[in-house]
Amino acid sequence: MTARVNTQQPISTEDIFASHEGGKLSVEPRLPLDSSRALSIAYTPGVAQVSRAIAADPGLAASHTWASRLVVVVSDGTAVLGLGDIGPAASLPVMEGKSALFKAFGGLNSIPLVLDTTDVDEIIETLVRLRPSFGAVNLEDISAPRCFELEQRLIEALDCPVMHDDQHGTAIMVLAALRNAARVTGRTPENMRVVISGAGAAGVACANILLEAGIADVVVLDSRGILSAARDDLTPVKTDLAARTNPRAVHGTAAEALAGADVFIGVSSGTVDEAILSTMAPEGIIFALSNPDPEVHPVVAARYAAVVATGRSDFPNQINNVLAFPGVFRGALDSGARRITAAMKVAAATAIADLVGDDLAPDCIIPSPLDPRVAPAVAAAVAAAVVR
Repeated sequence: MTARVNTQQPISTEDIFASHEGGKLSVEPRLPLDSSRALSIAYTPGVAQVSRAIAADPGLAASHTWASRLVVVVSDGTAVLGLGDIGPAASLPVMEGKSALFKAFGGLNSIPLVLDTTDVDEIIETLVRLRPSFGAVNLEDISAPRCFELEQRLIEALDCPVMHDDQHGTAIMVLAALRNAARVTGRTPENMRVVISGAGAAGVACANILLEAGIADVVVLDSRGILSAARDDLTPVKTDLAARTNPRAVHGTAAEALAGADVFIGVSSGTVDEAILSTMAPEGIIFALSNPDPEVHPVVAARYAAVVATGRSDFPNQINNVLAFPGVFRGALDSGARRITAAMKVAAATAIADLVGDDLAPDCIIPSPLDPRVAPAVAAAVAAAVVR
């Protein structure tokens, strides 16, 4: 296939540090504050009337403050990009970037909130106490398995949308890309045999969304091999996943899992032997998503697969979460949803896949992250799913 390679100019270290100096965010007033009258309206004494009105009718906070449209990007810095546990202060540049993406692509105000604790109870208590200040929570770069417990308990504790993007943003993009990869290779998604390497945050979420979308033959690998009901060394999360996947009861390692498989999805830091890839079904699909070092180099993967995707921007078919999360949160907030459901995530994936249209090709299975149609289409699909 003819690869569409990113041709952007090289980025120097000096460019990066200069762009980040002073942070990447600022707060700008929406009203001019250029006269005594303007100050009296925006602040005292005028603001007191709005505060009294909200005290009498708390529902007015949704229309007369920014809280209902504000997304907080929350992290404890324990699983940042490929850097691992680097702490909250070092994670802040990433969270600032995430907030900037919310504004640029979703039109949503967002602020980063990094917490100097890894205790799930303390994080939950902090966000519950801060709830009047925001309208949605994007959890980010929180290590597994704590991220599963934290997300679920926050969903139950808060009356607003909560989503761990490392899980569900990745899963939405994988499903979108897989739908179109199936079209390119003449497959029916529901009949594909899929292998997921990695049973952490992204791997579990990918398995869940594929099952939700009707793809039944999903086999998941962790560092010790295939998840199956026969294993007695699984965490509760993996035990639950093993009960819902691996319908052919396959046992063993990646070699047994990939024999005859249509799809390989890599969301781990491991590597895959080239010889094992040769046992996959002809014209297969390989998503090697670890970044910056994929499980298998895209050039090698292309020897055995008709469609290859990565998490990198310098190869075709980058699985980039920025295509998903701004529209998902925008749609949830636009529709007044209190939770982000599995149906909303599948709807988002379908909307992203559909935007490729006539451009569909082995090296073009998802839209560009800069495509201005994406966030509005995803938001509309998510809002429609809420109505349904």
